[in-house]
Amino acid sequence: MRIGIICYASVGGSGVVATELAHALATRDHEVHLISSELPFRWRSSVANLSFERVLLPAYPLFHEPQYLLGLTNTLVRVARERQLDILHAHYAVPHATAAYLAHQILSSSCAMRAPRTLTTLHGTDITLIGSDPSYARVVAFSIAESHGVTAVSESLRRQTIEALGVTRDIRVIPNFLSCKTYRRAPDAALRARIDGGDPRNAIVLHVSNFRPVKRVDVVVDAFQRIRQQVPARLVMIGDGPERGNAEHQVAELGLSDQVTFIGEQLDLVPWLSVADLFLLPSSQESFGMAALEAMACEVVVVASRVGGLPEIIDDGVTGFLCEPDDIDGMVDRSVGALRDLDRRTAIGQAAAMVVRTRYCTESIVPEYEQYYHDVIQQKD
Repeated sequence: MRIGIICYASVGGSGVVATELAHALATRDHEVHLISSELPFRWRSSVANLSFERVLLPAYPLFHEPQYLLGLTNTLVRVARERQLDILHAHYAVPHATAAYLAHQILSSSCAMRAPRTLTTLHGTDITLIGSDPSYARVVAFSIAESHGVTAVSESLRRQTIEALGVTRDIRVIPNFLSCKTYRRAPDAALRARIDGGDPRNAIVLHVSNFRPVKRVDVVVDAFQRIRQQVPARLVMIGDGPERGNAEHQVAELGLSDQVTFIGEQLDLVPWLSVADLFLLPSSQESFGMAALEAMACEVVVVASRVGGLPEIIDDGVTGFLCEPDDIDGMVDRSVGALRDLDRRTAIGQAAAMVVRTRYCTESIVPEYEQYYHDVIQQKD
């Protein structure tokens, strides 16, 4: 198939999953064109059958800001015509589903080729935060309804979309995935010693996110302070975003600067996950929980909020721990318990990795997208 994949280039989950899907489809002999305003965070230029198409955003004095929707639509029309695309796959509804709809309408009315079918994948905040806002809700709901196919990354998000936007069409659940060949524990003694300060008694607690308010990095720091009052530990904060400055200030105010390390965005997370003992994810909302899945694949015990799609990938007490978002005491208790019991921590980590390898590997999930592409392409006009 000839496929156009539209995504944001940021380090957020939707861009990561879209880019990894593009890579996987290209290695399976499809012709894939990744369309974004800049090279995505996980982009690899060495993949055959894969090309990058940049969205051009000309600036005019009349406009207060770049017209991304119009620039994206124009790019989609151009790429679809030049490459004879079979399908346009929009990741993150706002405004990618709308741009795909507009491109389909333009192509349907102005050229001899059959306009590519459109598929929209919903990732989370495009529905729960932005899409449900009254300023956008009607346009988002319309764009989803007019897509030839729609997927959601979790059953929880599928239900939320129906409830928030009143969408009545079928939404297929296809979960996020990762490369199980890449994401597996690979201990690095030198990195471990660098983080624990040369004291192997120090447990290593990890948090990875885009540092947006929904990730509650202040709760990560608060929980870590309480954990280290009972267990010697160090905290590594990976990522960047609007809440990083506040988190760094909080760490300094609590006198934790020697125990907490901020290392920014990391293209390769496996070395860091492979030396971690515990992963904290106290988010107020997670439509899937890609960071948790990556940690689980590397046999790290995840302590997370019982929200969104996380209960769909974590079996509480078996492959990780789930607590209500406001139950910080519970998160601390479960964290301390896991850090004090090596045998149980090891068993949970191994069980978590087995679940990932059974259900969420690239080889299992990408064929689901391929089959859905075929189903959508074969729909009658």
